[in-house]
Amino acid sequence: MHKIEIEISDFLWDSLRRQVEFGEKSQSQIVSQALAQFFQNDPDTIFQVSTSSALVEGIYRGAVPISTLKEHGDLGLGTFEDLDGELIVVDGQAFQAKSDGSVQTVKDDVKTPFAVVTQFSPGHSQTIYKCESYKRIQTEFDKARESANIFYALKVQGTFDSMHVRAVCKTAEGVPLVQAAAVQPEFTYEKIQGTMVGFWSPQYAKSINVPGYHMHFISENRDKGGHVLDCSASQLKLELHKETKLNLVLPQTREFLQADLNRDPSADLERAEKQQKK
Repeated sequence: MHKIEIEISDFLWDSLRRQVEFGEKSQSQIVSQALAQFFQNDPDTIFQVSTSSALVEGIYRGAVPISTLKEHGDLGLGTFEDLDGELIVVDGQAFQAKSDGSVQTVKDDVKTPFAVVTQFSPGHSQTIYKCESYKRIQTEFDKARESANIFYALKVQGTFDSMHVRAVCKTAEGVPLVQAAAVQPEFTYEKIQGTMVGFWSPQYAKSINVPGYHMHFISENRDKGGHVLDCSASQLKLELHKETKLNLVLPQTREFLQADLNRDPSADLERAEKQQKK
């Protein structure tokens, strides 16, 4: 996040002050939203490439370049062409966590078959202590969410006592997601500082997005990361941003246009997102 110092008229200042006094948003949120609207980028909007149903059915052909994602959001997640690792977007930068445990900065011309980003402007922030598991983080976000019918962008920062992640392997087009995720390499890191980013999506959106919580992790020095399976920490900062609009971009690839996406993806998503080695 960046800070700016500007001069505005008395009229605008009075209007801003009244909005803060009688509304639900801070000065920073109002100014950020005004700037986003000026640049035609609404901060309460999720920008999404493709659907969870397509991913479940093995539609892995790249559809939208990373440069386009960065135009629409500074926080998010997804994957890469041929399911080659985990995408993490944080502070406007895109990273690829690969199945060999490495992390690299992503070039703008690289394409993604599935991704979700937003302009992150948190309306809720809190600190939690003695976080024994990823489930505790979800429970705290559950308390902060005001509805089960809209989307939420999420961010968690701090030093983690442990962080358990996975990164999917490069996979041939057409191999179902649940099959690809069954051989995912997993990594556990101790005493690591970093950021979790992701989204909570309503159950009714299961054919579009991953229902419930979906979060990726990137270390502070940007050399470790992946899809979050579990974690623990002594102290964490949790931030939440409610999303009331969805901008969905559907691929025009032959694979997507000819795919049968009518099957309920719920069971496969549950297995692919949460399964881990015993």
